[in-house]
Amino acid sequence: MSQSFPKSEKAIQDYYPPKFAHCFGCGPSNPHGLKLKSYLRGDRTEARFTPDGRYSGGVPGNVYGGMIASLLDCHGTASAAAFAYRNRGRVMGDEGAVIRFVTASLHIDYRRPTPLGTELLVTGALTSIEGRKAFVSLALHAGGEECARGEMCAIEIKA
Repeated sequence: MSQSFPKSEKAIQDYYPPKFAHCFGCGPSNPHGLKLKSYLRGDRTEARFTPDGRYSGGVPGNVYGGMIASLLDCHGTASAAAFAYRNRGRVMGDEGAVIRFVTASLHIDYRRPTPLGTELLVTGALTSIEGRKAFVSLALHAGGEECARGEMCAIEIKA
């Protein structure tokens, strides 16, 4: 597994305080996790991940659907946090209370098989924020082809 963003750039997950840094998918403090890194890019978020053979599903050479769900889930909640900071005129890492979200619902449409060993691009775009709820549209691409898309409702928690 690998990611191709500059190491000097700080990911959304790198702003998580220690008590929120142990997620299997994106927690920087989980020694056995995926360590997915999401970045705010204008009006959308991006993460890149290259799955190796450990993440194979029932069809040889393709990524297990649960792994795709994990990538969309972790990227979606990170995206919700980044968009909430921006919506409130704040920046991640400021002196205010930490903004964190958890998944309330995640709907995924698997569009085509997702190949192993290919860099995956996961994107997120804010649909709306309504009180404590953030709605995020997600997509996962491999080689320029959309392999999955999702819709998330994330709920802000007290950090």
